[in-house]
Amino acid sequence: MTDDTRSRILDVALDLFASRGYHATSIREIAERLELTKTAVLYHFPSKKEIVAALAEPLLADMEAALAAAGRAPAGERRWALIEGLLDVWLAHRHLLRMQLRDLALASDGPVYERFRDAAIMAEHVIAGPLADHADRIRAVQAFAMLSDPVVMFADLPSEMLRPAVLAGVERLLQEPPKPRPTPRPATEPMPVTAPAPEATPRTAPGTAPGSAPEATSVTVSEGAPGTPRRRGRPGSMSPEAVERARRMHASGEHTAAEIARALGVSRATLYRHLSR
Repeated sequence: MTDDTRSRILDVALDLFASRGYHATSIREIAERLELTKTAVLYHFPSKKEIVAALAEPLLADMEAALAAAGRAPAGERRWALIEGLLDVWLAHRHLLRMQLRDLALASDGPVYERFRDAAIMAEHVIAGPLADHADRIRAVQAFAMLSDPVVMFADLPSEMLRPAVLAGVERLLQEPPKPRPTPRPATEPMPVTAPAPEATPRTAPGTAPGSAPEATSVTVSEGAPGTPRRRGRPGSMSPEAVERARRMHASGEHTAAEIARALGVSRATLYRHLSR
């Protein structure tokens, strides 16, 4: 019951802070909404600052987890691993961020603000890159803001609309699409076929002894038109058939976005861009 009461206090506090503002909401109002006494609320949270700290903890923990995950990614993939990871954090905590927009409630608690600030500085450093100049660092700060501001301003839009639009904007700012990540070949994808040379009487090449066997010719069959060589990396666009397949897989609810992107051989940003159309 104690944990349930604590959760109810946090839910109501977040709703009131977001609608009326942190500074305009009192502990008494939170208690009245819950039909509790003020003393009962203060038993769990001795002050409003402690309520804000408890509300912010999941956001801060998720930010730090996104930074740690990006740090484990290959060097060339860290920037976009962090960008996508942070965007997912903002989407998950959009209503808390909206509260922050109203009256800077997160800045009212020193430790909460300092932890958020430190994570933001580290994120901007990763986005800028190890050899960043002033222009790179400025763009990194802009990219960091581009991840959160649209989510706060359009918090009521569904994630499947917000996410690809935000990623496309950051991609244009940085003038760099997400780097293709190596992925295992899906089981349904046909393997390259090596075709032997046609059986015919070989023509003896100059300098080849009569009767010598000619060298076999290897032909790699691509997934597209016959005879088309496989392109390196992942394409930035999808065919209508691929888009339709992606939509069916997404609608089934049996596949994650990463699994669909791997199956179709495209990046998640490309997948989201086409699904949002």
